[in-house]
Formats: sequence, C-alpha cells, structure tokens
Amino acid sequence: MGFLSKLQAIFQSDRVDLNERFELLRRAISGTMSKFYMARDRKTGEIVGLKIADKDKVAAFEARFKGLNKPPEGEIAMQMKHPRIVETREYGISTEDVPFLVMEYLDGPGLQFLLKRHDPMIEGHRAELVRQMAEALAYVHEKGFIHRDVCPRNFIYLPKTQSLKLIDFGLTVPATPPFMQPGNRTGTPLYMSPEVVRRRATDQRLDIFSFGVSAYQVCTYELPWPIADATGKAALAHDTQPPTDILKYRPTLHRKLAKAIMKCIEPDRNNRPQTMTQFLTMIRDVKSDDE
Repeated sequence: MGFLSKLQAIFQSDRVDLNERFELLRRAISGTMSKFYMARDRKTGEIVGLKIADKDKVAAFEARFKGLNKPPEGEIAMQMKHPRIVETREYGISTEDVPFLVMEYLDGPGLQFLLKRHDPMIEGHRAELVRQMAEALAYVHEKGFIHRDVCPRNFIYLPKTQSLKLIDFGLTVPATPPFMQPGNRTGTPLYMSPEVVRRRATDQRLDIFSFGVSAYQVCTYELPWPIADATGKAALAHDTQPPTDILKYRPTLHRKLAKAIMKCIEPDRNNRPQTMTQFLTMIRDVKSDDE
C-alpha cells in the first residue's frame, strides 16, 4: 500500500458510519443547513440529538471564510459548557463525507412553536425566559463568539424545568476582526440588525439586536415592526421605521424590562446595551413579568 493510500485509509478510519452507529427514532427539526434527529446511539444505548449537516450548504457557507481558519461548527459547539446551552458531546465527518454533531437530546418544543400557539406555558414566565436567553448569549459572547442567528427557533423549551436552552452554532463565527468585515449577510431576516441588513461591519452587538427582537416577541407575541414578508425586505424597516413601543402590546409589562428590551433594538448599535451582561444588570431587579 502506497503512502497516499495509507494516509487515506487512516483518514477514513476516523469517519463514522451513521447508519451503523445510530438508530434514527424521530426527525425533530429541520434547519436551514441541517436536519436534527432523535436517535439511539448503539455504542452507548443513550438517546441523543443527532445533527446531520447538508454538505453542500455547509461548504458554501464555509467558503465565505476561505483562508481565515474558521473553526467548524462542532469545534465551536464543543466549547459551550453552560446550563442554558445544549451540550455537544461529539462531532465529526461521516463515511459519506457529511459533517455531524452528537448532542444531548432536548425533550421539548422550540420557543417559536410556543409563541405561535400563544402557549399558556409562557404565561407568568416571560421575564425569567428572557433572562435565561440573555444568560445563554452572554456566555457565548464571553467565549469570544458571535452566534449570528439568535431567534426563538433556536431556543428549546424544557417543560420539566420550565427553562430554555440555546441551540445551533451553524452560523457562529469568532468575534475577531477578520470575521466582522462588511458583507456577511447571514441570519434570520426578521431578527437581523441593521448593520447586517446593510452589509456593514459587525460585532457582538448584532446578537444583542436579534435577542431584543426575540425578547420583544416573548413578551408580546408580536414583532416590533409590521411584517410585509419574511425576507430581507422586511428587515429594511429596522433602521427606517421606529419600532412599535412594547408597552402598546403589553401595557402591564415591567417597566425596567420594557425599557431594556427597547434599548436592545436601537438601530444604532452604540445606543444598545453594549454587552449582554449590561442587559442582565438592567433587569436585575425584575422579579415578575408585570409591575
């Protein structure tokens, strides 16, 4: 066997046959660049969350950062060890050349699903849910990353503990100058900050804007701007029209919480809370949803 053949054999030996390793029990969520499954790990017998990426979509996204040494999603996700963030236990490449992640299985609905239903599980817990979202994002920022896709779809609600966990680091990048240059217009349009929509330079404060829109929705079931469509066109209003005051939709909302959320969705990032820790300080005394 020649050197190249030996090298290829070693490389292939590290790959995982997903059909052999996992029993797929249920498809849970479809993302923009991947599919999520509830699966049984035949090696351990444990029920896990299995994320299988779309190889072509991931390659197209990663190509934007050619030459920048961007860490893969799995490497980023493995660094996140926090009670408000899904635990990633393993990542790799399958025998079919497809990236995959093995995570703890989260037995609960997405926050977006609850909001669409006006689910009673949210009632009386809004302030605490917003706080938990902020804690998760503060940790991501402390680890030196920008999530870039903060929205209710990427939080899973766990009914047993009445708590949330942040998921999906598929669009996450390091918070360093090479990754904050103008032009990276990725994310979910209705939650995009103006600097992303306008293809300007970015930093972690783009996440603070997206968080603010998400928190606004948790508190009101509404979005701050009228929705003409769900594309980037709707996001153009984020710096051309003032948002609806959150108290119009929920007049009884705790004033400190209302003020902090509205600050997060300021079009000028210099007028937002400058860190998620600052936001948490702003709502430190908020003990209930309403005053």
